[in-house]
Amino acid sequence: MTDVTEAAGATAGKAAGGRAAQLQHTGLRHGWTTGACATAATTAAYTALLTGEFPDPVTITLPKGQTPAFAIAAEQLISGDAGPSAMAGIVKDAGDDPDVTHGALIRATVRILPPGSGVVFRAGPGVGTVTRPGLPLDVGEPAINPVPRQLMRDHVAGVAARHGGSGDVEIEVSVDHGAEIARSTWNPRLGILGGISILGTTGIVVPYSCSAWIDSIRRGVDVARAAGRRHVAGCTGSTSEKVAVAVHGLPEDALLDMGDFAGAVLKYLRRHPVDRLTVAGGFAKLSKLAAGHLDLHSGRSQVDKGFLAELARRGGAGEELAAAVASANTGLEALRLCEAAGVPLGDLVAATARDEALAVLRGAPVAVDVICIDRAGVIVGRAGPVGPRGASG
Repeated sequence: MTDVTEAAGATAGKAAGGRAAQLQHTGLRHGWTTGACATAATTAAYTALLTGEFPDPVTITLPKGQTPAFAIAAEQLISGDAGPSAMAGIVKDAGDDPDVTHGALIRATVRILPPGSGVVFRAGPGVGTVTRPGLPLDVGEPAINPVPRQLMRDHVAGVAARHGGSGDVEIEVSVDHGAEIARSTWNPRLGILGGISILGTTGIVVPYSCSAWIDSIRRGVDVARAAGRRHVAGCTGSTSEKVAVAVHGLPEDALLDMGDFAGAVLKYLRRHPVDRLTVAGGFAKLSKLAAGHLDLHSGRSQVDKGFLAELARRGGAGEELAAAVASANTGLEALRLCEAAGVPLGDLVAATARDEALAVLRGAPVAVDVICIDRAGVIVGRAGPVGPRGASG
């Protein structure tokens, strides 16, 4: 496999600050998501199905342009009554992140389908199936998230173009011991049964050493201030970062990869203020900030649906809707229920999160606005800037 840090940070050296500099500053080794591994396995299997040979290593292109190469850990050409298929397996390397899926063998078995079938996904052993609403996948679907699905579709199309295939295939993703691994995740509670989920939006696992990451946040603020930036954005991930840039046009050295450490951003800005802070992140994570949590990691804080139900009541929800919100499977499901009823739960979460942020800032001269997004990067809630300087916009 190629060096993870080299692939993940190929452009980081060009940046004086911002998210890329933070990633370098941690000194931790990056890893690959289950989605990247499944894509590599799919690419190798489909190539072998069309050519008879497994490429080893197999190279893929990630959403941000990195081109890591993966060693194949298992391979097999299969003949059967349903026609020929090919299986390739990739061992997941999570780098220095304490990921429960580190070392798992991610397999993809590819079978050619009739022309016009498209790409069909199946959950093999160790990959979960969605059994409850509120997730970005329909009930009954294999727990292979939308971005990894698209990444696999793109690579299937590329292999088909190179080797004369139709691109109509069934992809069965499986994970050795995945059902056992899933017991250490939130999947059973979310109604994802039978195994783990195939996840990832960038293909890269960013290691989160608390001390190293918090130190990198502080460095990011220092770099922004030294560059004369008076408006910074603390973002929970790459999708919310893109939204913050689109909304405010911020330069790279004004972007802080906050991750789960909202408290670290706010406490450091309390001592080293800038004029304005935009907090941008997923609805569920920012609902935790609204509820008073400063560490947004799923292992250390959870979405409080009872709290969301109370916010919904403040927004005009009746008791039937509030009860549905309180019993929702996920924060996203609670949001959708309120959207359908015309209750602005997203805006209420944003405004409450902003107020919590201001409380942590303790009167520091920083105006705060908040942007909540869904998994697709669509803005679902906003709260305009408020702060001691009375900023508005």
